[in-house]
Amino acid sequence: MRNFDFSPLYRATVGFDRIADLMDRALTSDVAQPAYPPYNIEKTGENAYRISVAVAGFAPEDLQVEVKDATLHITARRQAEDTARAFLHRGIATRAFERRFALADHVRVTGAVHENGMLHLDLVREVPEALKPRKIEITRGAGTPTAIEAKALETATV
Repeated sequence: MRNFDFSPLYRATVGFDRIADLMDRALTSDVAQPAYPPYNIEKTGENAYRISVAVAGFAPEDLQVEVKDATLHITARRQAEDTARAFLHRGIATRAFERRFALADHVRVTGAVHENGMLHLDLVREVPEALKPRKIEITRGAGTPTAIEAKALETATV
């Protein structure tokens, strides 16, 4: 069974529509994600991440990194193929590719470095001040007497 009904989640939660939609898309997608190029995702800090993509054979000008609609797009296109060289065996794939990563809310890419055939992308999650936990002070309503006022009312009426 590939389809799940997430409508019961909507009755008991508020604001998780995006997560339910993401799970629904992930479970119903029949398109397999390509395995090329290989990549790693690592957590480098409490709110920091790094995506490392193996891009052997590509120069920095052949690569393009773009964020749009909370999705990180990494594309590679070779500018021109060197036809002067004759390969006896070609094991390093330099075919064009596009790799996409869905980014969570408040995650942004802070930098990209190309070194030793690897493309390293640093990401950080920056939670806005309005979304950080805060303590709510409880005050008395104007019509509710305090405990001292209530006791004084009881003794006055007796």
